[in-house]
Amino acid sequence: MPSTRADRNQTELAIRAASDALPHWSHSTPQRRADVLDRIGSEILARKDELGMLLAREEGKTLPEAVGEAARAGQIFKFFAGEALRIPGEIMASVRPGIQVDVTREPVGVVGIIAPWNFPLAIPAWKIAPALAYGNTVVFKPAELVPTCGWALADIISRSTLPAGVFNLVMGSGREVGQAFVDSPLVHALSFTGSVATGERILQAATARRAKVQLEMGGKNPLVVLADADLEQAVECALQGSYFSTGQRCTASSRLIVEAPVHDAFVARLRQRLASLKVGHALERGTDIGPVVDRAQLDQNQAYIEIARNEGAEHVWGGELLERPTPGHYMSPALFLARPEHRIAREEVFGPIACVLRADDYEHALALANDTPFGLCAGICTTSLKHAMHFKRHAEVGMTMVNLPTAGVDFHVPFGGRKGSSYGPARAGPLRRGVLHHRQDRLHAGLSH
Repeated sequence: MPSTRADRNQTELAIRAASDALPHWSHSTPQRRADVLDRIGSEILARKDELGMLLAREEGKTLPEAVGEAARAGQIFKFFAGEALRIPGEIMASVRPGIQVDVTREPVGVVGIIAPWNFPLAIPAWKIAPALAYGNTVVFKPAELVPTCGWALADIISRSTLPAGVFNLVMGSGREVGQAFVDSPLVHALSFTGSVATGERILQAATARRAKVQLEMGGKNPLVVLADADLEQAVECALQGSYFSTGQRCTASSRLIVEAPVHDAFVARLRQRLASLKVGHALERGTDIGPVVDRAQLDQNQAYIEIARNEGAEHVWGGELLERPTPGHYMSPALFLARPEHRIAREEVFGPIACVLRADDYEHALALANDTPFGLCAGICTTSLKHAMHFKRHAEVGMTMVNLPTAGVDFHVPFGGRKGSSYGPARAGPLRRGVLHHRQDRLHAGLSH
C-alpha cells in the first residue's frame, strides 16, 4: 500500500510554494484577508455537527465536546476576520525637526504550524487564522493521530478563494515534515504545541538560525480550594477541569490543592461524582468520558497509576481498565491523595488522573500551586475577594481562573503560560495575563488583563 506521508522533498516543495505566494498575499488588502477568513469560519460553523462527528470518531472526544470544538474553530476564524481589519499602526513625532515616524505591523513571512492531536480543529484554527489575517503564508502539519481532522480543515480552507500556495497541508512525521519546517531558511516562524522535549529541540534548532518560535508545552495545573469555597461548585470545577476531554488537555487541573478544614469533605464528594460518571463510546448519548486516544497513551496512564501506588500515594478511586461493547482504550477516572514530592503531583500525565494535596492554609496552598516547573494556568475556588485578588497576582501562570474550571478559555483572549509551559508570544495576541471569574460569583465579573 502506498504511503500517505509526505517526505522531506515534498515538504520542501510546500514550503517553497508558501514562500512564492508570500509577496502577493502579504500585500493583499485587509478586506481581502477578512473575507477569506469569514468564509472559512462560516463553513465550519455550518458544518459543525458533521465536523464534530468526525472529530469524536477519530480522537475519542465525546460528541458534545467535539461539536463544541468545531464551533470554536469556526468562531476563531470569524474573530480573526474582524482582526484583519483592525491591524494597528502609529504616527509618532520625531525628536528631530521636520521628521515624521511611522510605525507599522508587517507580516513575519512563512509560518510553520505543528499542531497536537488533542484539539485537532480548534488549536490549528487558533494558529492558522491569525497567521493568515496578518498576511503570512502557512505550512501546516497536523498530528499523525488525527489526519482526517487536518484534511477536513484544509479542505474547507481550500474553498475560501485563497491564492495558490498561501496555505499548504503537509501530512507526515515529525522526523521528516516537522524537521523540514525547523531546518528550512524559508520558514520564518514556527508555532508548536506538544511535549516539552520536542518543544525544546525545536527551540534550539530554530533559534540557531534566528527564526521566530512560539511554543506551548503543557502544564501541571493547580486548582486551589479554600475552606470558604462553595464546596459543590468547587467539586464541579475539579471534575470538569480534571477529567472532561478524558483529561487530555494541557489546561487540565491535575493537582487539586485543598485547604485542610474541607479536605476530607471535598475528597468524599469528588469520589461520589467520579462514581457517577459514564465512561463509554464517544458517540453514545450520556457518555461523560470517552476513550483514551490510543494504546500508547493508555499504557502511559497505567504506568503513572502504578508509580503512584509504589510511591505511597493513597488510591481513592478509579484507574481500572474497562471493557465496553465496542473496542476502545477505556479507563475509569482515577483519583489519588498525594504528597508534593510524588511524581503524580509533579509530572504531566495527560489522562483522566488527578491527585489531591492537603494545604494548611492559603499561604501554603499558594506555595504548593507555584511549586512546579510549569506555569500554564491555575484556578482558585473561594468567596474571599482578598484571596482571589492575591492569588491572581501571585500565581506564577499565564492564566488564572476564579471559581471556574482551569480548562476552558474564551477564543478571543490571549492563551499562554510561563516557565516550562510556553515560549514566545501568547497565542492570539502579545503575552498578557488573563484572569477569568465566574459571572455568578460575588467577586469581580468579566475579564481583565
